[in-house]
Amino acid sequence: MTQVTDHGGGVHSIKVPIPDNPLGHTLVHVLDTDRGPVLIDTGWDDPAAWDTLTAGLAAAGTDVGGIHGVVITHHHPDHHGLSGQVREASGAWIAMHPADTEIVRRTRESEPGTWLTYLVGKLTAVGAPEEHLAPLRAAAAERGARSGTLPGLRAALPDREIVPGELLDLAGRRLRAVWTPGHTPGHVCLHLEEEHPGNLPGRGRLFSGDHLLPGISPHIGLYEDPDDATVTDPLGDYFASLERVGRLGVAEVLPAHQHAFTDAAGRVRELLDHHEERLAGLLGLLSVPLTPWELAERMEWNRPWAQIPYGSRNIAVSEAEAHLRRLVKLGRAEAVAGSEPVRYVAVRGASVRAAGRGPGRARAGGRPEPPGRVGGSSSCPFRGKPVRIRH
Repeated sequence: MTQVTDHGGGVHSIKVPIPDNPLGHTLVHVLDTDRGPVLIDTGWDDPAAWDTLTAGLAAAGTDVGGIHGVVITHHHPDHHGLSGQVREASGAWIAMHPADTEIVRRTRESEPGTWLTYLVGKLTAVGAPEEHLAPLRAAAAERGARSGTLPGLRAALPDREIVPGELLDLAGRRLRAVWTPGHTPGHVCLHLEEEHPGNLPGRGRLFSGDHLLPGISPHIGLYEDPDDATVTDPLGDYFASLERVGRLGVAEVLPAHQHAFTDAAGRVRELLDHHEERLAGLLGLLSVPLTPWELAERMEWNRPWAQIPYGSRNIAVSEAEAHLRRLVKLGRAEAVAGSEPVRYVAVRGASVRAAGRGPGRARAGGRPEPPGRVGGSSSCPFRGKPVRIRH
């Protein structure tokens, strides 16, 4: 049975299933406006997900043909997958931050095999063993023929730009875009600057996408772009985004997974503390020089490295790289000169407070969860949900 929740104040959520994924579902939110309902995210491109979405819209008192617009928190397929079908059925516009729109455009226009060739080179550089590289080399040699079953290859190109800090053009509503890079370069949260319908204390409600979830942390890996060698700092971006959201003082958070919750500022503190602890643990591992692959093998997951699925290891390594990049930027770790593949080592005397967080915050607790099932042989940015960390 389709699960629809009325959050009051013209907001509903629909549990749209994600096939073969431990997350289970995406919460697609329906926001009533004076020009018709607007969706915040749409769900995975799958027949069962489409049927659930349309049934949920009916239960919420509308239908897909009446959708006025679609606002996407980020480009991942469990959020943006059905946007094209919604637009075809309704004529709705689709809005996304330009950084993620560029990823959608690049994915749609890329030549067959481009991603696989890039991934082979990247994994070679981080020290992946030949037995891991061999299947990718074989797939790249066959030019990685496109398949309609791969999410992202046919994702809809948005036709509106989300401008950070500005109100979206939604008649009768005050919905402000908050740029929250980290999980993706163009992730946005959406601040509904209206009184809470249940009179909870605080400044409205926040549609948080994957940025702020009640019991899990989003994967923070490198921003992958085969055509751009810019050295980015996704984990640093994520820390800044968390603090930005924590200062909003919202009454309630409406995330894209799990359930609605309060005390956003408390959850922000937990996540910042968790990543500080994570970085400190990696500094300990880097008492000896390690490649990013070797570091990922030694990181703490919910299961042994040998039991982590093949494709998910690529995503785990990306997470290790993002943490390494943060440590290097902070001057806590450095590359070993002349090493190939490159190895990293902790700088002598590096502080345990590698993330620069302040003292006195409660420990988040929990053991990091290994990467979930993503399918296939690569971890390209449009493939499934990546590493999740339980608390």
